Amino acid sequence: MSRFRLVATDIDGTLINSERTLSPRTLDVLARVPVPVVLVTGRPLRWLDQLYAQLPHPLPAVCANGAVIYDPDTDEVLRADSMPVEVLLDVTKRLRDAVPDVSLAVEVEDGRGFLHEESWTLRWETDHRVRVISSPEELTSLPAVKLLARSATADPDDFLELVSRTLGGVAEATRSSSSALVEISAAGVTKAAGLAWLCDRDGITADQVLAFGDMPNDIPMLTWAGHAVAMGNAHPALQATADAICASNDEDGVAAYLQKTFNL
Repeated sequence: MSRFRLVATDIDGTLINSERTLSPRTLDVLARVPVPVVLVTGRPLRWLDQLYAQLPHPLPAVCANGAVIYDPDTDEVLRADSMPVEVLLDVTKRLRDAVPDVSLAVEVEDGRGFLHEESWTLRWETDHRVRVISSPEELTSLPAVKLLARSATADPDDFLELVSRTLGGVAEATRSSSSALVEISAAGVTKAAGLAWLCDRDGITADQVLAFGDMPNDIPMLTWAGHAVAMGNAHPALQATADAICASNDEDGVAAYLQKTFNL
């Protein structure tokens, strides 16, 4: 019998494949795992629908790198840790001073809305809740669960280091993209903190959690969890942190590891 009472998994680059879909094997294993499965993701709330449409039953989610905890059964945000306007003002000024080509955007309304500068490049999203700001002041007019900063020229890892140094601890900086895109949350807000809150509510301790991830934003969660598994396609920093490395997301790595762990 496994000691684990909960499975926590990232979505992109981890649970789903490069086509953004759940494989038949992964769907089968998720249906048979004998403990709760929680999605712990950098995604905002509005990006969960694409995954939920593939599942027979939606899974609870820790979104926006720990800032938003969501119960899909009741469509309720259980907890939201936003950056207040005064912090946004401070952080955006620091970034504009330090990064000449920075482009900024914010996740607002618990991640249901998205405001971005005109220079922000939308990769594929066409949601009506996504809109360009009419003035620079609008970007910092509402509390935000996440601020996003992008550079068109920087190396991704170097850009994260620069942003972290620029923030000086007033907010959390991480990344989950292969490009120079940094995700910024309120101080103390990480995937680990959000997951810990959810587990504490349900009487589950860190050593009873099995966690999967692939990018630097997963490092706090994998450091906190009792058993940390990095994907075969994971960032080197994550693989160095993990207790084990499984197959890649395109090889059903999470599903294979769960089958072995729970004798499915």
